[in-house]
Amino acid sequence: MINPNRYPNLKTAGRELAPALEKYKEDAKALVLAIATAGVPVAVEVASALSLPLDLILIRRLLIADDGSHLCAVNVAGTTIRDEGTSPDGQQTPKEIFMTEAIAAFGRREQLCRGGRPPLSLTDRTVIAIDCGIRSGSTMSAAARALRKTDAKSIIGVVPVSSREGYAAVAPLFDELICLQKPAQFINAGFWYADFGRPSDEQIGELLG
Repeated sequence: MINPNRYPNLKTAGRELAPALEKYKEDAKALVLAIATAGVPVAVEVASALSLPLDLILIRRLLIADDGSHLCAVNVAGTTIRDEGTSPDGQQTPKEIFMTEAIAAFGRREQLCRGGRPPLSLTDRTVIAIDCGIRSGSTMSAAARALRKTDAKSIIGVVPVSSREGYAAVAPLFDELICLQKPAQFINAGFWYADFGRPSDEQIGELLG
């Protein structure tokens, strides 16, 4: 299947997204949060074009809820926010041991990706959360849930491409959801990039500068 609207790479997609966010250029209250890992090259280009600060959203899926959704820990610009039902209760059960070890590893990943920089306050700010695409919507949903637990003024979701079902599922969770393409047949996010190369955690730290 060949589609002329595929992006050459993630960075190109970011450059094509930037004009859709021109109203936020040099806005002192706005910032860009890249959803790692594939969202990082996209967000770097957007943040650069708009002269906005850049930080990260890191997601660690921990448990599967009764409805089949993922319960996650989400690190938002240096602050970890956990879904209800994932906090330890002090018992040494296999589940608790797993979550304790997973959260510890997640903390180490945050330090590597963010280079030890202090947490960034989102209070009264416009947060532009960027990923490479939306298939089912689970990743963007996890990001939105965590962002709603902050004091951000508004939350804007941004992707270059999305499935139509994923877009419909995610759109109500954001104040605005910007997407350049919603193809009838989505397949997966990687299909929409000729080069879907993503940065390692070490490279993410370098991109954040």
